[in-house]
Amino acid sequence: MFEKLFGIATAVAETTAAADAAAAGMEGAEQVAPAAGILGMVLPLAMMGLVFYFMLIRPQRKKDKKVKEMLNALKKGDRVTTIGGIYGTIDRIKDDTIVLLIGQPNANPTEMTVARWAIRQVEEISVENDGEVLA
Repeated sequence: MFEKLFGIATAVAETTAAADAAAAGMEGAEQVAPAAGILGMVLPLAMMGLVFYFMLIRPQRKKDKKVKEMLNALKKGDRVTTIGGIYGTIDRIKDDTIVLLIGQPNANPTEMTVARWAIRQVEEISVENDGEVLA
């Protein structure tokens, strides 16, 4: 099935027939250029490479770029979620580490130091409702 789609079998057969005709010294035999056989093999590989690029590599690069922008935009007071599922508020940011406050702000919150890359997302929604803060 794949051989019919990509023409590999016909390219190989034509190349083999041309080589046999040249070896036998037959005059008037139709000869196929070796470049046609190579093109028949290289073209499907190039097409597969393009498919991999547009379906796998390019979307992953876009996703990595968004994550990098999000990590660079972190600031004190942001509510974040770590990759371990821990919710906290950023207290301090150093080079590659972030100190999170875990727990209720009015109670005694616990400090936790995590790596910057361990932040999964920043909570965007902050709603205040009659003295109750949901963030």
